[in-house]
Amino acid sequence: MVDSARALPRRLDIARDLRSRSVFLFGPRQTGKTTWLRRSYPDAPWFNLLHGEVFLRFAREPGRLRTELAAGPATPSGPVIIDEIQKLPSLLDEVHDLMESRGLRFVLAASSPVKLRRGGVNLLGGRARTRGLFPFVSVEIPDWELMRAINVGGIPSIYLSTEPIEDLRAYCGSYLQLEVQAEGLVRGIEPFSRFLTAAAVSRGQPIVFERLASDAAVPARTVREYFQVLEETLLAVLLPPFAPRQFRRKPVSHAKLYFFDVGVANVLAGITHIDAGSTAFGLALEQLVFCELRAWLAYTRDDRPLSFWRTADGSEVDFVVGDSAAVEVKATGAVTLRDLRGLRRLAEETPLAHRIVVCRESAARVVDGIRILPVMAFLRALWDGELSA
Repeated sequence: MVDSARALPRRLDIARDLRSRSVFLFGPRQTGKTTWLRRSYPDAPWFNLLHGEVFLRFAREPGRLRTELAAGPATPSGPVIIDEIQKLPSLLDEVHDLMESRGLRFVLAASSPVKLRRGGVNLLGGRARTRGLFPFVSVEIPDWELMRAINVGGIPSIYLSTEPIEDLRAYCGSYLQLEVQAEGLVRGIEPFSRFLTAAAVSRGQPIVFERLASDAAVPARTVREYFQVLEETLLAVLLPPFAPRQFRRKPVSHAKLYFFDVGVANVLAGITHIDAGSTAFGLALEQLVFCELRAWLAYTRDDRPLSFWRTADGSEVDFVVGDSAAVEVKATGAVTLRDLRGLRRLAEETPLAHRIVVCRESAARVVDGIRILPVMAFLRALWDGELSA
């Protein structure tokens, strides 16, 4: 196993953006934003607002950003980097003016962009692109281990840890304290914690607010607010249903919830160990495929939407990329014709260039135009661009 995340290349690339724009770089805590930026731009001017002294001097006098940069080279080596920009959104006015007056490019990193997204903040008038850094994906780690990723996820410090489960528990506790309680996003941490457990147990299933409210012992209206908190703090994503332009079978209208990381979802659901072939393995494998697809679309700048397909009569496909690729995840080591039913029915509703079953079989094969791929074969095909538009 690689000893340090510093030695691992990431698939994120913002150099093209920085030729003409600044960049907001979002990503949950410990996904490696600071490490990646330090490695990519070692000589860039750097301001980390997590450091109390840096925060205080700019909070008291935001204009110091201008004078401190004026004391440096006229053309800095690399972009100006402000880490944890969400701690001081008022600094964005100075950033905006420096972009206009001196032509500077900035990377504005944030692990909790709630304050930036809730209005009243200068988001630079379209002069900055938004990119995301995700936990490790399979292509970024030499000798990537499926079962390790299934059990502990891909947060760099946790995947590489000698005590990953303990670190995951601490991470989830820190999230509740730092991102939710400190930001004042919920009224009470205990009901939100119950909701997180219920949501993690229900990952990958169409959301029924009333059912989740009952499981978490909170009002349904509160559950809706909690889902907004999950998305705003980058902890989870609501995956919308896919609706073909013309359909024979009525699609469902409920979204599904997926967390940003497999290990975090496991721990929130109370799962600390998963064996191959278990029910928990199937849920975690589906979550892992979601994470890989989401990161692949973002890193390759593929703007096709990611969705799922499910009908009122029970037909289902786990993931649909745009309207051209469909991916079904099965934890089985022996795919049957029954496992292909959802993909066949979706093909009746809309043309598909790719139909894939991801599974635990030992070798790839094709049945009626449907590719049946072992997990590793699918991941190689994905990152080799075989699903590209």
